[in-house]
Parts: sequence; structure tokens; C-alpha cells
Amino acid sequence: MKVAIIGSGIAGLAAAVRLSLQGHEVSVFEASDAPGGKMAEIKNKEYRFDAGPSLFTLPALVDELFELAGENPRAYFNYEKLDIVCNYFYPDGTAVSAYAEPARFTEELSKKLGEKASSIEKALLKSKTLYDTLADLFVFSSLHDFRTFISKKAFKAYAKMPFLGFTETMNKANKRLFDNPKTVQFFNRFATYNGSDPHKTPATMNIIPHLEMGIGAFFPKGGMYSIPNTIYELAIRSKVKFHFKTPVQSIRTANNKAIGIMANDQEYTFDRIVSNVDVVNTYKKLLPHISAPKLIVNQPKSSSALIFYWGIKKKFKTLDLHNIFFSSDYTSEFDHIFNKGTIFEDPTIYVNISSKKNTKDAPVYGENWFTMINVPNNQGQDWDTQIAKARENMISKLSSILKTDISELIESEDILDPRSIESRTGSSLGALYGNSSNNLFAAFLRHANVSKRVKNLYFCGGSVHPGGGIPLSLSSAKIMAQYFR
Repeated sequence: MKVAIIGSGIAGLAAAVRLSLQGHEVSVFEASDAPGGKMAEIKNKEYRFDAGPSLFTLPALVDELFELAGENPRAYFNYEKLDIVCNYFYPDGTAVSAYAEPARFTEELSKKLGEKASSIEKALLKSKTLYDTLADLFVFSSLHDFRTFISKKAFKAYAKMPFLGFTETMNKANKRLFDNPKTVQFFNRFATYNGSDPHKTPATMNIIPHLEMGIGAFFPKGGMYSIPNTIYELAIRSKVKFHFKTPVQSIRTANNKAIGIMANDQEYTFDRIVSNVDVVNTYKKLLPHISAPKLIVNQPKSSSALIFYWGIKKKFKTLDLHNIFFSSDYTSEFDHIFNKGTIFEDPTIYVNISSKKNTKDAPVYGENWFTMINVPNNQGQDWDTQIAKARENMISKLSSILKTDISELIESEDILDPRSIESRTGSSLGALYGNSSNNLFAAFLRHANVSKRVKNLYFCGGSVHPGGGIPLSLSSAKIMAQYFR
């Protein structure tokens, strides 16, 4: 069949490879001049930054694409497993290194935070149990296909349902398990991996730590942008056609059936259409004549981000690839993000420094700081005022903890905020992960990977099932492609 894929984000690229290898004639239409979607790169002076996601987990999902093509992944794509997943800094001066090796990680938290080793071990085991029980069901299968719920993996989950944390929040489960509020804050942070609030998202989200602490966190050679770039090159070798600088204006339908697209005022006819565009904007902008599933598209959206890409003319030995500087009041921070729609004055700051691993990303005397805080999605706030204040607070906080005036070290700067995330990537409201996961039924309220309203229309990407982030987006492409068989 002739297939059009709208958007060349990580899911769109993976979908293109999978469908082409199935024997279909695949064409990808991309509004920008390069592939990758949110996974872009920024260059400023001698500094290079990965603009989007900076944590790499479940690399097997990338390897699988090369293996499907009969290629050796290591011939094209390489990565290393991190010994230290992330360094954490608390406001009182406590510093913790999250070692990848479970025993060492347990020892570190027990020593630095005074937490009982048995509680940490229990948390890691619970996270692994959640992954082993639920991943096949919620991450790698369609929740919109009745066959999923009568499968062996489903009945395996049903038997453990009372113990999987569906009825309490992540924060409540962690407070019940740990004695030290610092440990609770550590494990609550994983809610931000899908743009959610640990005080609202179900405790099943404690599945996320296992991705880092159990399976591992990795760094791809050449940086995060090498992931979409190598998949794009694989797609080219797989005979996928790409049309860059070709924004799609609409999806053409007839009798509730997708028959093609309109792009650059030109009509194209296709047998099937795959949208890698945010699902809200797919209906709003590309299918305005089709009634959208309101319950799904009107769900509360995830958080967004404010990112400063700073070229820092100094090296910091205390920092690693991933670094977290915690807020002194995590509860208030999430309240500002999800209830007040403002940036908290003492936000948790994430600093990614890819030059720690890829020295070419910064001059020999400096480091490239991807400096991010979680912020509300775009609701028309006075962003210029809030961003200016946030920048001031972030510099003050980092300067205090690192005992160095950061403001004097910044020699290059680029900024990404909810408005530019929305305009550049087409993400509704600038939300990074589509719908938030701040309720019990959130997993079931993501759009399916195949449309029930428009025949021959399919969806992949972070705004549909199974969710946002690199692994889930890659999984969405895999689930979607299975409907073509």
C-alpha cells in the first residue's frame, strides 16, 4: 500500500522503517528541514545541545529496528550504560549519586539519607514487579483491542491487581514506605518522566524507576540526536521517501475514509495515513471536519518545560551527565505547575551536560548545560515576566549550591519555553507528553493507535497510547504497525 506518515518525530521515523520493511511504499511529510521532531539539536558558538529528551532507556527498542532490517545495530548505533544514572543535590547540602548497580545504590541512599536499606530494596523490587506485570499490557500492547484483555499477560496482571497501586497515589505509596522525606522526594521525581504530579498520579507509576535502576540508563555515542538521525538513515536505506519543508495542511477524507493529504497546496493520494502529529492538533488542524473524541482530546495536559541552553565557560567536577537540584518544597512546586499555572520560585532544576560524555559538544574549557525546569503548559500566561524571574531564581539557586556565580560563566544562551515548544513541535499547549497521567484512568484515556472514526487513519507518537518519552513513542510505532498486517 501507499502510506503517508505526517511528521518525522522518533515515532514517525520508527513507523516509517517498520511499514517499509513490511513492503509498503512509505512517504514521510515533515514541516521542518530535518527529522527528529522534539529530538532536535542546537548549536551556538562552540557548544552543541540536544534540544529535546536527554535520558535514554530501553535501547533494545532502537536496536530492534536495525535487526528487522537484517542489520547489525552496532554497525550504526552505539551506546554505553551509565555507572551513575544521576547526581542529586538537596537544598541542605546533601548530595546523592544514583548508582546503576542496585546494591551500591541502596548503600548510597542508606548512608546519605539514613533510609533503611530494606525499604530501598523493597521499592526497587516493587518497581520491577510492576514492570514485569504491567509493561507487556500497558506499554507494549494496545489497550483498545479486546484481545489484550483476554491474553495470558492480562490474567497475570488481574491476579496481582490489589497490589499494583491503582487505588493510591505515588506520593502516598512512597510516604508509607520511606522514613526520610528526602527519599520520598527522590522517588516522587519519577512522576515528572511523563509530565505528571506524584500527588495525583497513581502509584502504578512507580514502575518507572525500574527503567533506570533495573534495566539501566544509557548514553548514545554522538548524543541523543544520533538516535533519530540513525533511524532516519535506516529509513533511507529502507527506501522511505522524505519530504522536508512540506507541512501537511489537511488529511483528505471521503465517506469517513482517509484517502490522502493536502501538503503545500498539492493533493496526494494514499491508501493509508499515519499521523505522528499531536492528536489534538491532528483533529483540530488536519481533520476539522471530523468530530474529535472529546473525552480523550479534552483530558488535562501534561506539564511543559522551560529550558536554557547555556554554554558555560568552566568545568564542574561535582557534576555528571545528569544532575538534579531539588526544590525545598516539592508539594508547592507541583501545586504551582498543575493548579496555579505559574512557575514556582524554587523549582527543581535538571542540568544535563552531554559534554561529560561527548567532549566535542563544548570547548575544552567549558560545558554545555541543558538547564531545565518543569513548568505549566501554555494557558496564555505572561511568559516573558515569568521566564525572566525563573532565570534569576535558577541562577541564584545553582550559584548557591555550586558556590560559583553562574551568571558570569554563561557565554551563550538559547531558550525553549511552552510557547516555542508548541509552535515548533505542534504539541498542544506545549505539553511535552500529551495528556497528563494525573488520574486512575489516564492510561485508558489516551487515543488509540488506529482510528475508529476514520478508516485507514492511524496514530503514533507521545500524545497517543502508550504515552510520551522515547521508549513509549517507539512502542507506539510498533503497536500501530501491527494493525497493517
